[in-house]
Amino acid sequence: MQDNTIVQQLSQALYDNKGRNIVALDVHELTVICDWMVIASGRNANQVKALADDVDECAAKLGLPLRRSEGQTDGRWVILDYGHIIVHIFHQEDREYYNLERLWEDGNNRVVLPFDQTIPD
Repeated sequence: MQDNTIVQQLSQALYDNKGRNIVALDVHELTVICDWMVIASGRNANQVKALADDVDECAAKLGLPLRRSEGQTDGRWVILDYGHIIVHIFHQEDREYYNLERLWEDGNNRVVLPFDQTIPD
């Protein structure tokens, strides 16, 4: 399975479980830490943790081994490292503060996702 397809499926898992403001970036030309980043937000710490569990379940079905995870205890910023794909799931306030898109988006590397990002508050 191609990486782009895997990124799409992980993003879809976030969307299906009410993740917000989901962004997928191809960063292979910008960093050596990974090739792809998926960034999403949850409304509260419990949702952030649940979204992380949903992504990890999806990744396991796709045969992606989780190399390392951080932040699941607090649920403010969970990082799931699958080697070439890293998933960041933030509490909304922390996402606004760290603004990872500003660091890793170059204007041409955003992956087009197949779903509507509009989720009512």
